[in-house]
Amino acid sequence: MHRQRRLGPTRLGWVAAVLIAVAGLACSKPAPPLPPAPVAGEREPFVIGVTDVLDVRVWRNPELTTQVVVRSDGKISVPLVDDVQAEGLTPEELKEVITEELSEYIKAPDVTVVVTAMNSNTVSVIGGVGRPGQVSLRRDMTILEAIAASGGFGPWAKKSRVRLLRRTPEGIQEYRFDYEDYLDGDIPPETNLVLKPGDTIVVPD
Repeated sequence: MHRQRRLGPTRLGWVAAVLIAVAGLACSKPAPPLPPAPVAGEREPFVIGVTDVLDVRVWRNPELTTQVVVRSDGKISVPLVDDVQAEGLTPEELKEVITEELSEYIKAPDVTVVVTAMNSNTVSVIGGVGRPGQVSLRRDMTILEAIAASGGFGPWAKKSRVRLLRRTPEGIQEYRFDYEDYLDGDIPPETNLVLKPGDTIVVPD
């Protein structure tokens, strides 16, 4: 018998917030300013998440080299040091943690951490698209590219009322995207925002 998966408090809070935001889409309010455009050559460091695949190598110690998947508890298992917290760290930060732990067993360990599969880097596309669900961010992707990866707009999609919901330290920020105005050149191309992991695109239908 399969047990029903329960959402944790954090996940439940996010789902509830998304539903509240979706319910308020019809409300008329001023559009928020666009977030700063990404600067060429500048990228935020990748933060490891659950289901990412990591290649942990220790130079001259092949028995300690391993490829692991970040578990649902956010940890990975590394030879000699057992469980290590990986979720929420950058590869460089995880390297430092593993290096410190291994220093108790070997002299001056030279550790390398490489992310071989960024499975946690996803956005959600819901509503009037061909295949609602999650889209992997294998590269920089815009709102329209994520919608295209989800099967494109559905027959009843309200293309002028697309919303992007993004979690920020101040709470959920909502950005509007009018596909029809975008095609007509009535709004700047920057409104087709570059996505960040965890974003939710809502296409009303």
